[in-house]
Amino acid sequence: MNKFIKILKNKNIIHRIIFTILVVLVIQICSIIPIPGVKNHSNLSEVFNSINMFNLMNLLAGGLLKNFSIVALGISPYITSQIIIQLLGQDVLHTLTELNEQGEGGRIKKERVTRFLTLLLGSFQAYGIVKTLDNRGYITIYIGKTFWSYLFIITFILAGSMIVIWLADQITEKGIGNGISVIVLVGCVKELFQIKEIFIKWVWLNRLNGLEKFFFKGILKFLAYFIILFFIFIFIIFIELSERRIPVYTSNLNNDDNKKISFLPIKINSGVTPIIFSNSIMSVPFVFTYLLSENASKYKWLNFFSYKDFVDIKGVKIPFGFFLYLVLVFIFSFFYNNVQLSPNKISENFQKNGSYIPGIRPGIETEKYIFKVLNKITLLGAFFLVFISGLPIILSLFKVLGKDIDLALSGTSLIIIISVLIEINSQINSLLVSDDMPKFNLDNE
Repeated sequence: MNKFIKILKNKNIIHRIIFTILVVLVIQICSIIPIPGVKNHSNLSEVFNSINMFNLMNLLAGGLLKNFSIVALGISPYITSQIIIQLLGQDVLHTLTELNEQGEGGRIKKERVTRFLTLLLGSFQAYGIVKTLDNRGYITIYIGKTFWSYLFIITFILAGSMIVIWLADQITEKGIGNGISVIVLVGCVKELFQIKEIFIKWVWLNRLNGLEKFFFKGILKFLAYFIILFFIFIFIIFIELSERRIPVYTSNLNNDDNKKISFLPIKINSGVTPIIFSNSIMSVPFVFTYLLSENASKYKWLNFFSYKDFVDIKGVKIPFGFFLYLVLVFIFSFFYNNVQLSPNKISENFQKNGSYIPGIRPGIETEKYIFKVLNKITLLGAFFLVFISGLPIILSLFKVLGKDIDLALSGTSLIIIISVLIEINSQINSLLVSDDMPKFNLDNE
């Protein structure tokens, strides 16, 4: 309560929160502006239940893709570009690796490369989405289907995406939290607000229609759903805040007896990137098939890549796509963690800074030790991501709470919401401390 009162009294934080809310409102207003030359049909929302990639892109776009407006792509191509540049900068492309070591100048150059790649990827994504939606009858292009008409539409979509990215930068600079994270957070929260639809379908409609039996049954189902959601929230918060801290000593060059102790933190959960990778790979066959064919539903082999369907293998129905998806999440968790937190680089940096882990020799021994600890922690994180990403699908496949469970229970969304809220809370704490510092100094004087 004291913290809440401090926030209300802090003009800087209040101004930042108001600015962030206003920018988010501007983006939401833009999301209802239609794309010139394109007419959306009433069945447009169906595509998000049939193609996994569209669900993922809508999530990364901050929920803006569902309206298919001028800002439909949102920040999706920028996030994808960031991930690609980050991975290529880990000793894959020497030029990008050098930029990582050039400080602020290198960061600016890398950001330019990311923006250029965003335009390139955004162009392909925009064309693929427009072509797919048109082929499946979800939209109508009434200005013709020539090269110039597609270029006209893609230009508007790209312009809208760059506007959203610029607004995200303004949130980062003048608002609260990281702009990209805040926009994705808004999309995830909008998804969770659909809990209201579940309540209406399970409880309220039965009450209005006088169906007492189904009314009480609906209450029990809704309570069970809410309890599951609550415990998943608690579990994710616990994992998000959990980390293994490896003690690190740094010797003072002037005095060997004077040592500074710090910690190398290794988080159990490294984020939702492994889930994004897995979804992207699983969705590639769907995207290309729907892009090239107007009647892609006739291809039964696509069920092998759908984690929402059972596949009949010699008379036995198996959720093959679901198992494939979980295996990919597990594998990418190890891949991403070892790329993001390279034991070899950490060991080299320790030697340069005169740092060491107590009881472990510098060099190859330190590298092996960090690699061992990292993989143990990653194993826990991989099982966590498999559980969080798999639970909603299991509930949906076996209709534990009915088919409506797809409306709101998304493991990826929950992880994003909680991690962004933790990030925002940390920034607010920092702002409160920084604003209190001058008062503290005056009191000491």
